Amino acid sequence: MTQAPVGFDLDMTLIDSRRAILRSFACVAADTGVAIDPAGVTSRLGIKLEAELAYWFPPGEVAEAVRIYRSHYLRLAGPLTTRLPGAAEAIAAVRAAGARAVVITAKYELTARLSLEGVGLSADELFADAHGPEKGVILKEIGAAVYVGDTPADMAAAAIAGAHAVGVTTGSFAAAELRAAGAADVLAALTDFPPLYRKLTA
Repeated sequence: MTQAPVGFDLDMTLIDSRRAILRSFACVAADTGVAIDPAGVTSRLGIKLEAELAYWFPPGEVAEAVRIYRSHYLRLAGPLTTRLPGAAEAIAAVRAAGARAVVITAKYELTARLSLEGVGLSADELFADAHGPEKGVILKEIGAAVYVGDTPADMAAAAIAGAHAVGVTTGSFAAAELRAAGAADVLAALTDFPPLYRKLTA
């Protein structure tokens, strides 16, 4: 029996990209002379790059800051990105059940693909440049049964689509915050996902 697709967020859900992201922002700060607080960036990990840079640059300078950031990120993502524990096994569990593993991320498509490839992961379908309600629309369009993510916005996106929201505390948010945003289940890591998924599809 073919199961409905399962959606996964990317940053801090499947991959740990925190070092690459923070180093890239530090490079932007060095190149432009604009101070960027890493704690502020960390607190919002998962939003679109343009939205984050808008906290630090006036509207007319955001596009150039995006260009600078991406030039550094493309160089840093490979050596500074790692696969989170259980990511490969979670995707394998979805495929073993006859479902598609779909990645839906706020990341730029090129860097999302490079990040996945760099840690030895692949998605059956990738949707990039989506955050918050935009993820919910995509999840609904593909008929996803489950969405796995590390932010309250991810849990809200699952709710929009009527998908089972699974939170992981590998990002910047605690279990209580994810549950308050609508998570039906909260996992310490994706290593706990395969048994949960088998239960959900039994």
